[in-house]
Amino acid sequence: MMSRFPAVVSGLGLVTSGGLGAAETWQTVRSGQPTAQALPEFAHLPVRIACPAPVSGTTPLPAGAQGWRLDRFTRLALLATDEAIQDAGLTPSTWNSERVAIVLGCGAWGAETTETQMARIHNTGPSTVSPLALPMSMPNQAAAQLAIRFHATGPNLTVNTACAAGTDALGAARGLLQTGAADIVLAGGTEALLTPYFLATFASMGALSRNNEDPESASRPFDQKRDGFVISEGAGVMVLETEQHAVERSVRPRARITGYGTTCDAHHSTAPHPQGVAAERALRLALTDADRNPSEVDHVNAHGTSTPLNDLTEARVIDRVLPHRPPVTSTKGVTGHALGAAGAIEAGLTVLTIQTGMVPPIAGLTTPDPDIELDLVRDTPRAREVRTALSSSFGFGGHNAVLVLES
Repeated sequence: MMSRFPAVVSGLGLVTSGGLGAAETWQTVRSGQPTAQALPEFAHLPVRIACPAPVSGTTPLPAGAQGWRLDRFTRLALLATDEAIQDAGLTPSTWNSERVAIVLGCGAWGAETTETQMARIHNTGPSTVSPLALPMSMPNQAAAQLAIRFHATGPNLTVNTACAAGTDALGAARGLLQTGAADIVLAGGTEALLTPYFLATFASMGALSRNNEDPESASRPFDQKRDGFVISEGAGVMVLETEQHAVERSVRPRARITGYGTTCDAHHSTAPHPQGVAAERALRLALTDADRNPSEVDHVNAHGTSTPLNDLTEARVIDRVLPHRPPVTSTKGVTGHALGAAGAIEAGLTVLTIQTGMVPPIAGLTTPDPDIELDLVRDTPRAREVRTALSSSFGFGGHNAVLVLES
């Protein structure tokens, strides 16, 4: 095993249902204000609630970006990345592009483009399909467009590990820095799946909350009455640097990623392993990688999807690994579940928790599940010095990914 290696978080960008930008998102998450709403375009579906990001066709994109040529998941990634680069005080026109890498996670593909073009095939014929349809919808195109827009010619990777993708992307980005393949990595996740196909398919398999009449109470992680997640969209991107590169730029880090663990259940295509064996190993691997004892963990930003099986399994894993019971939150009560972007968004929120010393509450949690024995943060933010935190993600296919973040 390589020696302890911290990746410096020098910039952060967030686009979520909680707001356009990290500051606005953080304010919403800290307030514990749910963002789920009933959307009229889904009125014909069995589930019509979601958490959309406040991004429209008129939202300004980084200079030179042509929104009409980009799927929504790429537009969200561009906005988050532009904020992260500015936050880091970097200027793409002057950086050494060969030493700048990109690692972006997503759970699916350009859904907006795919559904629009499929409708054209059925309604007006195949000859009316856009020649841009394929390059707009391919899963790798968000990362590719970031490279084009910000002139980054180093390694360019797309991670597709379902709802663990954003976390895995950050872990892989740290690995590129650790091996010397890059000095800077733009890393995170993006997802935009608020389309009839995805709402219908997730609803059909019973994964979504059906609390259509009370959207604000639908996403309720670790609650006794939880009945599924609320789908959302968004993007979270960090600028990661080596310590040496950050020192040379006189950067004051927001935080550091010091550990990463990733495993697979090898159990079921959608359900978690009932004992969470591989998930537990991912937590322990991350702590070992960071050279931290479990007792040193001050806070956990849990995956906490608001689904019956996932929340219970995850809670038992946390309880086994961290018997001292540090405060646990799940920000999905506010933001909903952004799938492949969720881990990157939540890692970003964990960075803000470390910086501010405030753990946000779990929105929607009114009656904790009596079978879950964790210190769940409820109702209001909790003041807490957080030096070491875990941010965890678990995805369909049994993907488990955990980051250790430190001040």
